[in-house]
Amino acid sequence: MSNRMWGGRFDAGPSAIMEEINASIAFDQRLYAQDIAGSKAHCAMLADQEIISREDADKIVTGLNTILSEIENGTFQFSRALEDIHMNVEARLFDLIGPAAGRLHTARSRNDQIATDFRLYIRDAIDRADEALRDLQKALAEKALENAHAVMPGFTHLQSAQPVTFGHHLLAYVEMIDRDRGRFQDARKRLNVSPLGSAALAGTSFPIDRHATAKVLGFDYPSRNSLDAVSDRDFVLETLSAAAILAVHLTRFAEEIVIWSSAQFGFITMTDAFSTGSSIMPQKRNPDAAELVRAKAGRIVGALTALLIVMKGLPLAYSKDMQEDKEPAFDALDSLELVIAAMTGMVEDLEPNRKRLEDAASAGYATATDLADWLVRVLGLPFRDAHHVTGRIVAEAERRSLRLDEMPLDALKAIDERITEDVFSVLGVHDSVQSRTSFGGTAPENVKRAAKDWLARLNAKDAGGT
Repeated sequence: MSNRMWGGRFDAGPSAIMEEINASIAFDQRLYAQDIAGSKAHCAMLADQEIISREDADKIVTGLNTILSEIENGTFQFSRALEDIHMNVEARLFDLIGPAAGRLHTARSRNDQIATDFRLYIRDAIDRADEALRDLQKALAEKALENAHAVMPGFTHLQSAQPVTFGHHLLAYVEMIDRDRGRFQDARKRLNVSPLGSAALAGTSFPIDRHATAKVLGFDYPSRNSLDAVSDRDFVLETLSAAAILAVHLTRFAEEIVIWSSAQFGFITMTDAFSTGSSIMPQKRNPDAAELVRAKAGRIVGALTALLIVMKGLPLAYSKDMQEDKEPAFDALDSLELVIAAMTGMVEDLEPNRKRLEDAASAGYATATDLADWLVRVLGLPFRDAHHVTGRIVAEAERRSLRLDEMPLDALKAIDERITEDVFSVLGVHDSVQSRTSFGGTAPENVKRAAKDWLARLNAKDAGGT
């Protein structure tokens, strides 16, 4: 039999294969709350505009509230034959209130309906992500404040470069994540436009009030072009783009956790809460949570790529291709929510091994730049000459298997006789970080000030990304 929601044009129902490829209820049922909210707003507007009677509107809202309760308590029966969340809700509404249910779809289409539902869903997902990211920033800033004086090696090319503090390193991720929050908030601003009332593609001849439905649903204003409203998925692409960049940022920190927690580095320890063991090697403590954060970026970046390909070359307005926008987005946003929570938990759980960090910072001639700066500042050498002298000193220290601060003064003077004992005031790793007082530098007082500033901002009621 034909589908009673749209089957007047058809004499028979779809084949089993057509039903299989066409149905989306298996995944779009999660839009039920947004779909019902949109329908209630539309219904109220239709009644206010005297397009439907107040009596029918009351019946419709009562029925929608019943359906919402049934779905939330698990008694609602979803049907693949009814294709999607919209038609499942509408069919049940017919069962509950009879012919009055047919008036709900006046002056709208499934095209503007799904565009509205999906915007509401993405908006909710952004709000949840923003709150979770704020918690992650707070965890990082708190750990940074605790470790403002803990010295560690800073790396370039994963080679020891210059000493930094552990707190300074963590605050770098606070900055990254703040940019991520800003990208999500920018996406939210642009998506907060209501498609409802655009109907299939051309608008409607009914005297609807699109500003009223936009206001009820928390949108800033209704869309200005009905064709664009039903065919736009930029709001999903932007959100997935922000999610992909964030996921990449989290993989960078996850990779560092994997490296730092290894026996070879030993920079941090993790408790059993975020580690697993081996089925054959009893000594193992594997950083699986960090590894999975690193891996799930593939799903998130993949979702962005998939939707870009789906949207590529689609003519206006709606095409059924766009049904493929939801599963990747749902999966990506679910994955993102999980990895943010996992990363927050790991940050709260990890403890730096300060002695090991300081020993590592002292190795690898990490204060060589401090030595070169001293030669410029105190002896007046051009920096390139100072760089050359420092390179010779490093080579000699390496030959002797000594750190720079362990080199005898006479060995230093043999390379440049103008070097004095004062040079040892800059060769220790603590001296090095203490000297980096430029704005944004790693000096402990800078780190403490920055961490406290971040915590004040993040704890403020109106805290947000910048």
